[in-house]
Amino acid sequence: MTTRALKSFFSRFRKDEDGSQIVDFAIMMPLFLMAMMSSVELGFISLKHMMLERALDLTVREIRLGTGAAPQHDEIKQKICDRAPMLDDCDDNLRLEMVKLNLRAWQTPNATVDCIDRSQAVKPVRQFSNGNVNELMLLRACALFKPIMPGSGLGRALETDGAGYAAMITQSAFVQEPK
Repeated sequence: MTTRALKSFFSRFRKDEDGSQIVDFAIMMPLFLMAMMSSVELGFISLKHMMLERALDLTVREIRLGTGAAPQHDEIKQKICDRAPMLDDCDDNLRLEMVKLNLRAWQTPNATVDCIDRSQAVKPVRQFSNGNVNELMLLRACALFKPIMPGSGLGRALETDGAGYAAMITQSAFVQEPK
């Protein structure tokens, strides 16, 4: 091809607008896909968190109204797991902490909540003490879950442990009713 033919070809190519929309599509499509995947991830996280909160609330209500009963750690954990079917491997991924709160000499409970790190050895229960009659108790639950799409969008933004699990935490306070 001669130089004149090349100039003519490139000038026609520059003026031709066929396929110009594909450039916009190629730029915007990954953004739309990331937004859609993040919304699916957020939907599942919200659903699991709502199930954990509801299970904890129902269990705490049962403890609060169950006069004279003092359920232990394993029993409370089993009740929460039974009421939250969407939590993956709940028996191994749920950690509970019950702390006695003193209203007269108030101290804020420790802000860090223990969760199980799958990349480390399992730690024993941090603190779990059943309250007596009319004592204010705080029950915190931490459940681990694996993001659906850990490499993109919201899944990448979640803070995960060494094994790729993210944590969701919920808490509930109650007063043990008198017998």
